[in-house]
Amino acid sequence: MPQKQKAAGTIRVGIGGWTYEPWRGTFYPPDLPHARELEYASGQLTAIEINSTYHGTQKRESFAKWRAQTPEGFVFSVKASRYCTNRRVLAESGESITRFIDSGIAELGDKLGPIVWQFAPTKTFQADDFEAFLSLLPAKAEDRKLRHVLEVRHDSFACPEYLALARKYKAATVFTDSDKFPSIADLTADFVYARMMRSSLRLKSGYAERVLDAWVQRFRTWRDGGIPDGVPLVDNGTATPGKPRDVFVFFINGEKQRAPAAAQAVLKRLSEPEQ
Repeated sequence: MPQKQKAAGTIRVGIGGWTYEPWRGTFYPPDLPHARELEYASGQLTAIEINSTYHGTQKRESFAKWRAQTPEGFVFSVKASRYCTNRRVLAESGESITRFIDSGIAELGDKLGPIVWQFAPTKTFQADDFEAFLSLLPAKAEDRKLRHVLEVRHDSFACPEYLALARKYKAATVFTDSDKFPSIADLTADFVYARMMRSSLRLKSGYAERVLDAWVQRFRTWRDGGIPDGVPLVDNGTATPGKPRDVFVFFINGEKQRAPAAAQAVLKRLSEPEQ
């Protein structure tokens, strides 16, 4: 079982969701009741990204149940409702944002991690409208301080003007390990959020061993406040070392069957002494 990390400057690793039929009998034991899959997954990993919240409003009772089913130190990130981000004019999303924030996410308590705002691949960067959207993001959900993450999926966001806005509002930018979407490793907040999307069925751990080794070193560099080698930066001039950071890593999409194995392989490496 991986050690749960509590202090600032930690690396948490997980998967997207926990209900996926191909994981039954591979990641999950064959005889495990479906109702205990979250309990099992949270004992093997240190974080999970909740994706069901993107597609529809979840009940307050569900968030409370998920909190109760997971161990101390475990963290959920929560994907915001698509009704907030999949719209022509982002400045008009205030009501949808409020509805999502008030849906009960605060019931996750200390297990509430970053909120992910995912934009459509067709959504282009328009500075005024995007800033209007960022100004609508609340600092808290009930008594819980929020950390916001922007998953921008159009190449027009790979520009200094976008980075400046994200930094102004202290919102992190998702680093996406993918050929399908822009990979922006520039830091725009005091934590890092990575979505790893290159897992392959051909490989037992989803990624080649040497590739996982390299990524673990990058995750540690981010955690320690540094800027890792080999990541794509939009603006090298702003890539300066800082304070230790929390790092959230999710193996998601790609060939999803291998996501748990990839996450566990990274956690195993992180548990070993650093060279």
